[in-house]
Amino acid sequence: MATMTTAQPRTDEEIQRDVLAELRWDARVKPNEIGVVVKDGVVALTGWVDSYMKKWSADEAAHRVKGVKAVANDIEVRLPGDQQRIDADIAAEAVRAFQSDAALRQEKVEVTVSKGWVTLAGEVEWQYQKEDAERVVRRILGVKGVSNFIVVKPRVTPGELKQKIEQALIRDAETDAERITVEVQGAKVILKGAVRSWAERQEAERVAWSAPGVTQVENRITVAL
Repeated sequence: MATMTTAQPRTDEEIQRDVLAELRWDARVKPNEIGVVVKDGVVALTGWVDSYMKKWSADEAAHRVKGVKAVANDIEVRLPGDQQRIDADIAAEAVRAFQSDAALRQEKVEVTVSKGWVTLAGEVEWQYQKEDAERVVRRILGVKGVSNFIVVKPRVTPGELKQKIEQALIRDAETDAERITVEVQGAKVILKGAVRSWAERQEAERVAWSAPGVTQVENRITVAL
């Protein structure tokens, strides 16, 4: 007779060890630049790095570790003297980057830079465009931080959005559209139903996120084995 076992919660020491290991594994950061303290599953990152990309990558690495409940990223971005840039130059490069990006070229993205900190505003049609805009800016030399206030605003009605998602699920070879129902509340999509695998459940959510204007997906699909 099989017995059920309950997973033991991870200790702060185990989480700290794995966060440090993950930082060493990630080629984008140098673990010797970053301090890691863990208390009750909350990770505090300290130290200083020479680019915002490194700060963001360290945050991402910490979030990947099992048992982490939250991350407080207090890493400071200190640019070497030869990499110091004025805000106008950073803003101009961001605009050029958006103009050369096929996903953002026609979108209304506004850029404000203050002491190296970039604020993004405006409207786009797709969630991936909002994420892409931030990803583009993170790579710019001289950036110390990014605030992304871009709004995802659908250019279709909720009824049209529902229809687009349903049609996409039908086309998708990995999902059984007859097992899934789609509800749309503004820009929020709710998925319901019962599918045969976790992978199918995740694929349905990916399809929903791919629709224009979607800002939230609530996946209530269950897996019926």
